[in-house]
Amino acid sequence: MSVRRFLLIGILLVSGTVAYGGDPGIADKGPGSGPVTSFLYTGKRFGIPVLKAYIKIENGSLDQGKPICHIQAHVDSVNLGFLFRMNNHFTSVVETETFTPIRYVKEIDQRGFLRETKNYRQTLTFDATHGKVVVEQKGEKREVPLPSNTYDPLSMFARYYLREELRPDQDIRMFIYDGVKLREIVFHSRKEKVNTKLYGEIETICLESTTSFSTFGDREGVIRIWYTADKERTPVSIELDLPVGDVVFDLDSVERS
Repeated sequence: MSVRRFLLIGILLVSGTVAYGGDPGIADKGPGSGPVTSFLYTGKRFGIPVLKAYIKIENGSLDQGKPICHIQAHVDSVNLGFLFRMNNHFTSVVETETFTPIRYVKEIDQRGFLRETKNYRQTLTFDATHGKVVVEQKGEKREVPLPSNTYDPLSMFARYYLREELRPDQDIRMFIYDGVKLREIVFHSRKEKVNTKLYGEIETICLESTTSFSTFGDREGVIRIWYTADKERTPVSIELDLPVGDVVFDLDSVERS
């Protein structure tokens, strides 16, 4: 799974304002719309800023009378000039109570000397009742069977920020599907003091898992996400240990409204 597909893990992830990338009318917003939290990250490779990642989590909408949550992510390349340009947008819609994914939309726009041009939109519609997902791209549809404990990258990210209690020394097993490949992920949690850009040295819970990366011929790498060890569970850092080097996303700011 590549940086573009996970960062955000999303990943994955994700400067700028974000517009909802799903189909119009999926949710009915109104006076009951809930809190909105936005995270801005800078992604560095070899210590050099290469990506800006913006993630927005919004609760309080309704879909067919059920409360849902929108997670939006936008990833832009910086300082790479003609070598590589990325402007990728991801949207996940999940049920608020269970964080079961309903829809995941990828809008990929990237080009440059170092990468082939990619410009497409892909929509994943999850059907947890029947254990499948419908993948739609360029007017073509296909069905993929999925295990019950399957998430898209953004719904997994939000689940551990909004819902799950994080404790050290846990093994958390789940499946991740991003429209390319189904992967079984086992996150191990540990308590760790880290030095953060925004808060200084703090106690965190780190989730870490080994996984394969399709962009690099399914060679293995490591994903790490650090959440503050308090009731806020703020995701302060995300690291992708890739076969060709690390990409580290440090939290620059948090806005809550």
